[in-house]
Amino acid sequence: MSPNEQATVLLQRLSHGDLAAADELLPLVYHELHGLARRLMSGERDNHTLQATALVNEAYLRLVDQAGTDWESRAHFLRTAARAMRNVLVDHARTRNADKRGGKRARVPLDDALAAYEARALDMLALDTALERLSEMDEQLAQLVELRFFAGLTIPETAKILGVSTPTVERGWRVARLWLRAEIEGRPRLDVGDEGAEGAAAAG
Repeated sequence: MSPNEQATVLLQRLSHGDLAAADELLPLVYHELHGLARRLMSGERDNHTLQATALVNEAYLRLVDQAGTDWESRAHFLRTAARAMRNVLVDHARTRNADKRGGKRARVPLDDALAAYEARALDMLALDTALERLSEMDEQLAQLVELRFFAGLTIPETAKILGVSTPTVERGWRVARLWLRAEIEGRPRLDVGDEGAEGAAAAG
């Protein structure tokens, strides 16, 4: 079997509660997950391997700990991995903010990743809240953002994972960035409506 086929079989075993499958799955997906983490944290200094590894490890543990998840395919797994990485970073942002308020200065492995976002003037918690609202309006558009931003995938890679065309992702990415910027800045936001990922799919 090809690595993709092996991963699909292991994901099916994991769906049925075979926890041993998680150990067999990790070598097949680790390189890919680590690549996603490196791209996600590409704005940091060159020697960020430890931080990328910490992100992968935490995200993977959350993925395999989702009891009852019906893993449909490797693509489904990678979509969920993007969400897991987002959740890890958001949780660490919350912890860091709480530590600052409490006067603590203990560092965590992902501190450098959060510092990179702060340097880009990006409020991780505000982005997470805005993404939740976007998901309520257009779930596929929110998934597109997770894959592009949190998993660092290219437009063609995102299109392949979502099963849509490249122009669909290009249009959806433009709309999502405008919508999220308006939401975070508290300005009147545009209505994603037919301009979202699903509407763009119909147009493409």
